[in-house]
Order: sequence, then structure tokens, then C-alpha cells
Amino acid sequence: MVEVDLSQPPFTLLDEAGRERVRQGVDLAYFDRDEIILETGQAGENLFLIHKGEVAEVDPTLPAARSRIGHYTRGDLFGAISILNGKCRYRFRAEQESLCYLLPKALFLELCDDCPPFAEFFRQTLAHKARLLTEQRAEGGVTMAGFMLARVDECMREPLIVPAATTIAEAVTTINERHADSLLVAGDDGPGMITKTDLLNALVVEERDRDSALDGIGSAELITVGPGQYLFEALVVMTRHKVERVVVVEKEAPMGVVELTDVLSYFSSRSYVVSLQVEQAESLEALAAASRRTPELVKALMAQGVKLRFAMGLLAALNGRIMSKAWGFLVDEGYHRDSCLMVMGSEGRGEQILKTDQDNGLILTDDLEWPNCAEQMQRFTETLIELGYPPCPGNIMVSNPEWVGTVTQWRERIARWAERRDGDSLMKLAIMLDSHAVAGNPALLDRVRDELFARCSGNELLLSYFARTILRFSTPLTLFGSLKRPQHGIDIKKGGIFPIVHGVRVMALERRIRPTSTLERLDALAADGRLEPRFAEDLGEALSLFTELRLKQQLAHLDSGGERKPDRVVVQELSSLERDLLREALHIVKDFKQRLSHRFHLEYS
Repeated sequence: MVEVDLSQPPFTLLDEAGRERVRQGVDLAYFDRDEIILETGQAGENLFLIHKGEVAEVDPTLPAARSRIGHYTRGDLFGAISILNGKCRYRFRAEQESLCYLLPKALFLELCDDCPPFAEFFRQTLAHKARLLTEQRAEGGVTMAGFMLARVDECMREPLIVPAATTIAEAVTTINERHADSLLVAGDDGPGMITKTDLLNALVVEERDRDSALDGIGSAELITVGPGQYLFEALVVMTRHKVERVVVVEKEAPMGVVELTDVLSYFSSRSYVVSLQVEQAESLEALAAASRRTPELVKALMAQGVKLRFAMGLLAALNGRIMSKAWGFLVDEGYHRDSCLMVMGSEGRGEQILKTDQDNGLILTDDLEWPNCAEQMQRFTETLIELGYPPCPGNIMVSNPEWVGTVTQWRERIARWAERRDGDSLMKLAIMLDSHAVAGNPALLDRVRDELFARCSGNELLLSYFARTILRFSTPLTLFGSLKRPQHGIDIKKGGIFPIVHGVRVMALERRIRPTSTLERLDALAADGRLEPRFAEDLGEALSLFTELRLKQQLAHLDSGGERKPDRVVVQELSSLERDLLREALHIVKDFKQRLSHRFHLEYS
């Protein structure tokens, strides 16, 4: 019996009896350097699992310089498609002396028949395989462990207490202003609880007058917990008493309220705690303290296997709220209706998880008089730096007058950029296309975006120039797995993320699609019939995979004090499933670039 490592998918999808059949049935084969293991068109007789060495995947129809389209190393599988389809599509050649485990065709097909998940693994789309990876990472009880150790005082809201003489109308106003779901009413025998539902019932069912006092409304008996109790104990209390909130009491005085939604949100990601701190911040100092916790939140989300699409949406909303709160602290409310603060780049697309350089601009109404606008925008830029958002190296910030202007001035700039079509102008159009309003009046940005679509979406020549940038960086399939040192990894941003983001951006401009998120744009393009739904889904999964791999490198970069390059992924450090996903995702990028080249005639550029 040959000893073989079966601890990775797809073998983990088999039961122990199935894995034992693999151990009993595999053989070990040696291949010399440059030996052809599988030839194009050859019927597959074995599934190959590399034990040692490196194997190249070659497309013999391409010129020699571009024919090497894939690279396989220790732990990688190949040959399944040649068995399932009856012939091999590409040539597999040993790039150095290699040892491979051989699983015979008959046994492979028997395992596929006996274990549908095993068979499905080889037929799955990238999206299905990515879900398998997410499920695999979420195992191990990381979420539950964090939850079991969390204390009530880490998750409580500030208590909202009003006098008993408060009217229903005043109570409703207070709840709305404080974005609360309940309040405590002070009484001679201690506070009582009133919820939004209680107030609604008092007005509609009991037909009380809106100016009547709160006496007799809600529950006089409070369900309480202590601040030092574990959060799971609070959940047990809520379940036992069939309530959705408990009051946190210390020395008979209420010091907080814990909602069921708080507990469940903490259980899933701890995101609500950070969100709550942002919402409750009453000063820039408090806002900065909450902002500093976002890297901790990112690590928690990743450890718990949260799907990256949702993590990106959560962090984008949180970053937007931080900037909006800072805007509210610094800018007089009288200017809010006549101005729009927009973020751009990855922040505008909602695809930046860790804080990145500032990319922001300001749109003003044509008739607005704001004498000290420049000084306030300089202060705002400095404040964002204090909150952890570094200055933009390209000076794309509201402190730069070139990124501040009235609606008319912005329209004139867009017309000028569209007419010039040079590299700098096209870059600025791309930046504006990804812009997203985070404070002020978003209708101003809509008016500017209307001008951008009117100038560019029907301009075939401009779209061709705009799309040409996707050819700037090659897809790193030829380097896959052949780089040994960490500093020589694959640049995942240039080779994977950028072609998808910019290619989808071009198509969104052509079709006048308003969402700025690449994933939302893909959904819209699929609904519009511009992309096949399955291909759009695979592009989205490829982007999520690249972004997650890059995020892991960014976190390692922070932990190593800057020794690791944040955009470079070392293939040898990935699991066999991650390598399989990365290889497939890069093939999808290559296919997408070919489609864009054909649509926008880039082969002639």
C-alpha cells in the first residue's frame, strides 16, 4: 500500500472507506524531465496527484513563447478532465524529475459513482469550489470560542432614560433622534421599559393622545443581567423570558441595554460593536478610537469564514459612516444640502477592506457661497489622516482644488477629459465613474454622473481607448508556481484584480450601469444580457478569491512590520485547493481579456 496524503479536497469529500480504497488502489510513477505525461487528445487512464516535482500545462496551438498556460506542483491534481471528457485538452509535461501518484480510471469512476460530492468537485464551477474553500476555513469553532468568552459590557448600548412625565410624542422623537428601539422610563419604583411597539400600540390600539404621558405603557418589570456576565448568558436569559432585550444593571442602577440583534451580530462577526461605537461617537477622539478597531474586525471576519462579498460591503459601509461622521463634526450643517462628499477608487466601489490612501472629491451647487471652503477641506483631509486614512500620493483629495468644484465645473472637466482621451484623462474618468457619495447631497453626484454617461457611453473610440489599459499587465499563468522566494510572488493586483475591475468598469460605462461595486456591476451586466450569468458569477468569484488572497498578504505585511509585499502571493504557501482555485481564476481572467479585446477591437491597438 502506498502512503499518500489525503487530507485535502477532493479526498476529504470521501468517507474513510473511500480514502482507504484510494490508498489501496494508487500506484507511484516516475517521470523524467521534459517527459510528456499526457498528450493533447489522449484518452485519460489515470488521475495524477503530484508527490514531488513540477508539471507544465501546455497549449500546443499557441506560439512557443505563450504556450505554457499552467503550472502544477506538489499536492496538485490533473488528468480528471481527460477521464471525464474522454480526451485531454492540453499537454502535460514534466518540467523536472517528478513523482506522481496514479489513481486508475476505473477506480476514479467508481469513487465518482459512489460519492456524488467527490464527482461534483471535478465538474464544479469556480463559484462552487470557492464556497467549498469558505466552508473549509469556517470549521474549527473560532466563532463560538470568541462568543463564549465575550462579556455583556462589550456589547451593550447606552441606556436611554426619560422622565415619567414625558409624552408619547416626545418619546417617539427621542427614539428616532437616538436611533434606538426602546427607552427606560424613570419611576418611583425604578425604571420601566418601553419599546417602539409599545408606543405604536398605545397610539393605534389604545387610541391614546400623542400628548399623553408614558405612565402605564410598556413593562414595569425589567429583565436584567450584570455587566460582567458572559454574552451567551444574556442570550439564555432572553430565550428563557421570551424577550428581545435585557437591561444591564450594576448596583441597582441601569448602565446599558443589550438587544438580541446586538448579541446575534456579535456572534456572527463582532461588527455591530464597532458600528455601535462609530454611531455613538460624539467627538473626533471617540470616532478615531472606533476607527482604530476596524483591522481587528477584518481579522475576525476572515477567521470566521465570512463570505468576502459581505465583508467588503460591511467594511465599506463602516468606512463611509466614519467619514460621514467626521464631515458632520467639521462642516457646518448649512452647507450639507449644497455639497456632496464623494469617495473614489476601491473605496468608491466598496472593495477596500483595510484602510487605504484617501481618494475623495467635493461637488458644490453652482450658486453656493462658501468663503472658507478651502480651509475646511484642508482640515478635513488632516482629520482623515488622524482617523487612519493616509494621504493620496496622487493628491486626489478635497484639499486639492482640482478635486473640488461646482456641478458645472465638474461637467466641464468631464467633457474635457472625454475629448482628450490621454492617459491622465482616462484615469480621471475611471476615478469619477467609481465615485460614491458618503456625505451631503448625493443628488449632486447623480447630476455629474449623468454628464459622464452622456459624454462617454456611446463613444466607441473613447471606449476602445478606455478598455486598452486591461492589456497593460499580462496574466501571470506562465509564472504560476515557479517563483520560490516570497519577494518574487505573483502580483495578484496587477495580474488578477485590475483586469476584472477595469474590464467590468468599461462594460458598465458602455451600458450606463450606475452601481459602482464590481460585483453589483456584474449582476447588472448579467441581467442586461451583456454577460452570461455563469461567466459573470465566475468573474465575481475570481475577484473575491484574488481580493481575499491579497488581504491575507496585507495582514501579513502589517504583522511582519512591512517585510512582506502586500500585493504578492507566493503559490507554494497556498493549499492545493487554493492553488487549484487560483489557477482556474487566472484562466477566467485570460478568457475575459480575450472577450474584451474582441468587443473593443484591442487586437488592433
